[in-house]
Amino acid sequence: MTRPPNRRAQTAVPTSRFGRFMRMGLMASELVLGSALDGARQLVAGKRPDSTSALLTARNARVLARELSRLRGAAMKLGQMLSLQGDEILPPEFVQALAMLGSQGYGMPAAQLHRVLGREYGAGWQRRFARFDEEPIAAASIGQVHRARTADGRELVLKIQYPGVAKSIDSDVDNMATLLRWLNFLPVELDIGGLTAEAKRQLRLEADYEEEARHVERFGQLLADASEFIVPAVHRDFSTRRILALDFVPGESLAWLQGDDVPQRERDRVGRALEALMFREIFDLHYMQTDPNPANYLYQPDTGRIVLLDFGSTLELEPARVAGYRRICRALIAGDEAGIRRHAIELGYLSETEPAARAQGVLEIIKLVCEPLSHRGRYDFGGSRLVGRARDLGLDIALRHGLPSPPPETAFLHRKLVGTFMLCAMLRAHIDAHALITPWLRQHR
Repeated sequence: MTRPPNRRAQTAVPTSRFGRFMRMGLMASELVLGSALDGARQLVAGKRPDSTSALLTARNARVLARELSRLRGAAMKLGQMLSLQGDEILPPEFVQALAMLGSQGYGMPAAQLHRVLGREYGAGWQRRFARFDEEPIAAASIGQVHRARTADGRELVLKIQYPGVAKSIDSDVDNMATLLRWLNFLPVELDIGGLTAEAKRQLRLEADYEEEARHVERFGQLLADASEFIVPAVHRDFSTRRILALDFVPGESLAWLQGDDVPQRERDRVGRALEALMFREIFDLHYMQTDPNPANYLYQPDTGRIVLLDFGSTLELEPARVAGYRRICRALIAGDEAGIRRHAIELGYLSETEPAARAQGVLEIIKLVCEPLSHRGRYDFGGSRLVGRARDLGLDIALRHGLPSPPPETAFLHRKLVGTFMLCAMLRAHIDAHALITPWLRQHR
């Protein structure tokens, strides 16, 4: 066993439902206490404290992110989902803090890690490996990743699920929903019930690594003709329902492409590949990896290829819904206001009886967030400030007219759309998204 320096911070994963419930209760108490202290400071300064704004502080955002990172599992994943819903709902401090959840997970202590390996591989599991690195190379909401060399010389990465995650999904999500309702810090109405039901459904799939192995293999087949991507191979003899064994594929983080010595054309090429893959997943494959966290990709400077790492959150898209997206995209590009409204109703973003002012607000938001598709020529993702403009418009409309919640079944699709935009913005890519999507819109008329 090896123990590299600079070890990741470690905390044991709470595995019992009671222990996880108590951790959430303590988190809620800390949020309320922090709000009370902030309110007292406002009183001393001669200001009248507002109970909602007192909860929406940068300090509380950091507390929420820290505690969800320690809990891991479904609670942390729901926080990540809220960060994407939050562009039109939460203030920037909360969006930024929750968005960091994917990169700040704690590692399991060695004793807990060894118990998991013993349970999955059996007694004497160490003999299966010539080397096993106990320091994880990544740690996120559902599990952590370790490098290993098998006794027969294969270089692998092992995605090892945190204990108790699968059995705590329903209680975690329900407890988080109760916490959100109790704290009441969402400034607009959100369909928490629909969001939690969709979160439970998707998280049950994510927690089944045998299912993820099937997704990896299927994507490997579907993208075999896409030379710009690498999908690591699955090693079934080292995979279980709670451990996924894949080829170790070397590469740099996508942040490497932000270096000043990386040509703009290379950043554009990588961003264009990611954007094109998203459109292909929606309109051609009807099959989508819905977690475009930067940590789920690697970049190979020597080959220019992109390594796709995580397929736990994978969604089958219904052909009827895909057809609806195709129709609304055509209407958006054509500037067809009546068509945009009609297809927004078909997709569930509006109801037939929506008040006129609120319906117009929703349509304005849809047109704004789809700005890259309507833009002729290369769109500057890094310089657009689109996310901030969409948030400001959403909050303004919400406060004046209220906003209906998007259909819960679209939560993971939206995560893909927003996340891919953020990847392209991170790369400061200039991409002709209009040209990329247009061929897909010409089909299936």
